[in-house]
Amino acid sequence: MKTIISVKEMQQWSLQQKAAGKQISFVPTMGFLHAGHLSLLEEGRNQGDLLVLSIFVNPTQFGVGEDFEDYPRDLKADAELAAKAGVDVIFAPPATQMYPQGYASWVDVEGITEVLCGASRPGHFRGVTTVVSKLFNIVQPDIAFFGNKDFQQLTVIKRMVIDLNMPLEIVGLPIVREADNLAMSSRNSYLSAPERFQALCLSRALAHARQLAAQGGVKASEVLNAVREMITAKDLTRIDYLKICHQSSLLDQEFIDADSVLLLAVYVGKTRLIDNGFLLD
Repeated sequence: MKTIISVKEMQQWSLQQKAAGKQISFVPTMGFLHAGHLSLLEEGRNQGDLLVLSIFVNPTQFGVGEDFEDYPRDLKADAELAAKAGVDVIFAPPATQMYPQGYASWVDVEGITEVLCGASRPGHFRGVTTVVSKLFNIVQPDIAFFGNKDFQQLTVIKRMVIDLNMPLEIVGLPIVREADNLAMSSRNSYLSAPERFQALCLSRALAHARQLAAQGGVKASEVLNAVREMITAKDLTRIDYLKICHQSSLLDQEFIDADSVLLLAVYVGKTRLIDNGFLLD
């Protein structure tokens, strides 16, 4: 396994491999790897000839007052996990390589970026789509893997790839959860013991919503009211958003069907956590 920090070197390596007929699998991350990331790497290893992992804490997707400076980083531990997962190349560029002086170009996906996380984090998705498009241009992957936990992000990236005719496949993989069903996240490390316990209300609310939806004929508003009650009963939680949306358009739904996804963002203490799930099998 090798580590590359230069944009030019990474791109040259990828173009050489593709010229030799190799298929490149790619997993873009901000590092501080956990089992969710490792599940993406495992699938990437299975589906490609070569596996590239990027580790880059992207400053342009963090807003004012967010946790860019505090975001957990541990490149040494990440490299050890990556080697065990069969990664061929870690691409870990400094911000000055990705955004050199005079940088002035951005990628915007309209509509589906203006709701949910986009409504509460202005500019977030412009940063995401810009850095992901840059990474695709640099790494030149044939297939890229993302987790379903960031459901809106995955939807936005799929839309971008279609709209901009990018020649690669996007694969979303299931949420990986802790033994107690909390969705794995690098930000889970921020939680105190009491906060960690109360954070379980997210997955429990999802399970309760599925039970209600399975009864049939239930309005989305009724499910949302029940879920809201469960979450606000905890004294350390604060809801950012709670929505039942169509899986592709991300528009609010009045009635629950096979395309309905419950998406929630909740502050537990100062830590913002997200989770989601389809409501019908």
